[in-house]
Amino acid sequence: MTPYATLPFAQTLRLSAEQTDRFALQGYVILPGFLPDELTSRLRDEADRWVDQGLRQKSIACAVDPATHGLPPVMELELPAHGELVGYEPLLDVLGQLMGPDFVFHHLHSDRQRPDLPGKPWHHDYEQRPQTDRAHTMIHTLHYLDGLDASTSSLVVLPGSHLEVAEKDARAHLGTGELPGEVVIDELPPGSTVVVHSALFHARRALPGGQRGKDRYFIDASYCQVGPVWPPVKPYWRHMLRRAQELGLGEGRPELFAERHFTEYTRPA
Repeated sequence: MTPYATLPFAQTLRLSAEQTDRFALQGYVILPGFLPDELTSRLRDEADRWVDQGLRQKSIACAVDPATHGLPPVMELELPAHGELVGYEPLLDVLGQLMGPDFVFHHLHSDRQRPDLPGKPWHHDYEQRPQTDRAHTMIHTLHYLDGLDASTSSLVVLPGSHLEVAEKDARAHLGTGELPGEVVIDELPPGSTVVVHSALFHARRALPGGQRGKDRYFIDASYCQVGPVWPPVKPYWRHMLRRAQELGLGEGRPELFAERHFTEYTRPA
């Protein structure tokens, strides 16, 4: 069961010592009901548009084969509520408490995941090639617009695994199987956010026995601590950062969309 009840999120947006310790030692912290209802509702409507109008598939095609498809007609952060989420000041304040005041936006993904979507095997998302150290922090903020419950697939994390230096797929051969010490996050109210160190091994575990539940609204926004240069994951990353600047997202934070924090794009093997 989700252990968020013992970690109440302060309305002042100041994380408790227990929360910051949990992030440092276990690699994640849960913020139940973090996003306001009004923003959550607009994000949900935009996620429907993103999926139903084929914008998500076009974005994927542009990332997989940029030579053929060029730039996507619309990026997630160009949707008003999604752009607002990227620069949402309470979220950025939390990130500053966990990795210092200077960090850069990395990417944004949005989806309405089907109830019959298979699980996603154990993996981590720390962008480093090759994987050599964990000297700097990268964070994925996982936003569950409708929360999580018995009718959705669950998020499973392996506490402390972010301290290992391992390839992203080092545990992929285990599928989504149960691991000693795992924590299952399967009960969250709408608008909840799980902040994970990007090197934390985690999985999406489907409902057991082929059960059919409901759609799972999910947004993943990622940020990196300033220091090293980070590999981008989208070939049009410069276009993405420039559009964010043009849209005025994250005003007053000059590092948030600065190109100098990234290497050139190389397609993963």
